[in-house]
Amino acid sequence: MKYYAVVLFVLFNTLVNAQINSNPPNIFIITTDGFRWQEVFKGADYKIISDTNYVRDTSLMIEQFWSEDLLERKKKLMPFFWNVIAKKGTLVGNREYGNDVNVANLFKISYPGYNEILTGFADRKFIPNLTVRNKNSNILEFLNNCNGYAGKVAAFSSWNVMPYILDEKHSNFSVNSGYEMLDEQNDSTNMLINSVQNGVEIKSHTRYDLLTYASAKNYIEQKHPKVLFLGLGETDEFAHKGQYDQYLQKAKQVDQIIAELWYYVQTDPFYKGNTTFIITTDHGRGSKTSKWSQHGFWVKGSGETWMAMIGPGIAAEGERKTKGELYLKQIASTIGILADEDFHVGDHPVAAPIPLTKESTVTPIPTNIKPITINLNNK
Repeated sequence: MKYYAVVLFVLFNTLVNAQINSNPPNIFIITTDGFRWQEVFKGADYKIISDTNYVRDTSLMIEQFWSEDLLERKKKLMPFFWNVIAKKGTLVGNREYGNDVNVANLFKISYPGYNEILTGFADRKFIPNLTVRNKNSNILEFLNNCNGYAGKVAAFSSWNVMPYILDEKHSNFSVNSGYEMLDEQNDSTNMLINSVQNGVEIKSHTRYDLLTYASAKNYIEQKHPKVLFLGLGETDEFAHKGQYDQYLQKAKQVDQIIAELWYYVQTDPFYKGNTTFIITTDHGRGSKTSKWSQHGFWVKGSGETWMAMIGPGIAAEGERKTKGELYLKQIASTIGILADEDFHVGDHPVAAPIPLTKESTVTPIPTNIKPITINLNNK
């Protein structure tokens, strides 16, 4: 009798484990290039928004984005962040509280920043923002080789250098960047997007974010990837041009994109209750009013970033107001933890994940995922 009981116990556990692993968590990594923590946590900067050197119509922009009330001001710029993520997720990086998120790389520009986010490694070798192959293994490539994620990883970005950062030719997952044409195959939406892209007369290295989002959204609806990287870029483009009005408008557009995407995953049976968003930026910008549009190792504030997270495995902590320090390089292994995978590679070290408390153990059961509590006092 004991023998049969043992056999039944083993069979039961095998069945439970198979059910647990049959639907591993979905993870969306979303970045908005070069967007400062100051705007995330404090809203529009009055000194800049009222400066005609950076804003064409100061009175109109003040009307749209300014309020003396801090919370109202933040909600004017990023309503999804402060109405939803602040209540149901976690926001990290408000340096007013000594709650820091930094880049670990020395250079504080985009290529090293995205490499750090996606590989978990702050490479000391300088790679400029050019179409140069990145030989560092990344978390997307890693997950694409894991059971439950194979063939279910994709990346879309506005910046046309991203395929090189992700080493698309050797990674074996779908990457669409810049004004790269989409695979049509009787897909009317992709045909329309391609038609619009062909109609853009002056194509810069950064595609319009709305085209990037439309491309990604159609892919999500058609293919249902389990891991998606969405890299948006126009915040950085307009910051470099010194156009603070456009910078704010693109930031609000990013918030709207994330809100729409979150609504979609909560209403699609494939994603509902089993999808986590990790949102961040690749670098900061100058902290001084006169330097806000610049970044690089020579500009103070360029290494100061932020993170926002929401979904299963993330505690509803809201804005963190305790002292501590995190780095972008910790994101990759944290994605691995959320996916119930140990991200490690042979070609470079990987930073430890964001520390999780004992109570925040992530279980891959979609209907019973306990939240992560982030401890910022440990790196």
